[in-house]
Amino acid sequence: MTPVHSSDLDETTRCDLDRSAFTAAMSRFASGVTIVTTVDSAGVAHGFTASSFCSVSLEPPLVLVCLARSANSYPAFADCDRFAVSVLRAEQADLAMRFARKGADKFAQGRFVLGAGGVTVVDGALALVECTTERVDEAGDHVILLGRVRQARVDDGRPAIYFNRAFGTLANP
Repeated sequence: MTPVHSSDLDETTRCDLDRSAFTAAMSRFASGVTIVTTVDSAGVAHGFTASSFCSVSLEPPLVLVCLARSANSYPAFADCDRFAVSVLRAEQADLAMRFARKGADKFAQGRFVLGAGGVTVVDGALALVECTTERVDEAGDHVILLGRVRQARVDDGRPAIYFNRAFGTLANP
């Protein structure tokens, strides 16, 4: 099956969409919060906050995460051979905010360790998934990073949840 790119669509297949209604609708989808990290060829760590993260396959173990092509870290992730996904705890929402900002020194304030795959990860994350990059596919103004899971670990705690443009957690985890 050949993927369809948005540039391939003619005007008859495009729909008139109220963008504010679309973003409002998407904000009503509660999701977990992650920080995705990689290291570039010079050994510099890069990262971003993502709520677009999910499991794709058990055999082989695959996950995906989406990144805006406008993100400062896009060049590092577009060419990365590995990345890690740290699933955040409720009390780590401040990290999510820092990694969501452009220009912030994201790794400046400790709370990070080197993962088994050689990528900096969030120390004390609720869960950690370390991957080798399987593919990077364009999807509109984003890219989809598909990763083959090489390491995974979990811990107990309450997850950070993002809903209606605000952070929260589950009442009964």
